[in-house]
Amino acid sequence: MAAALGMAVPDFLRTFARTIHRRWSLLERPGPRGMDCILLDRETQPGKALCRVYRDRPAQCRTWPFWQRNLVSRDAWDRAKASAPCPGMGQGTLIPPEAITRSLHDERRSEETAAW
Repeated sequence: MAAALGMAVPDFLRTFARTIHRRWSLLERPGPRGMDCILLDRETQPGKALCRVYRDRPAQCRTWPFWQRNLVSRDAWDRAKASAPCPGMGQGTLIPPEAITRSLHDERRSEETAAW
């Protein structure tokens, strides 16, 4: 992510992150639906939420909305869709559960070795 913004890692961490329970986490700021990631840009194109580091976003972002808590029931999925709201939820081709599970495991493994 630091490279995507043309920054050195220490500068990126100082500007965009904090530690929580000894792990780095991106900062958040108030947004129209609660707290937004510090790297979410809602100003450049009004009505759209654009990630400043989309190609290099962390696994947490790449795997949304297929988080465990959203997959436990249809009601949980609908709550996530209403609270986000993610424009892709309920759109396009249905993704089989096996593909979601495989993707989540792959993302988790890649996140463990990812650098800022």
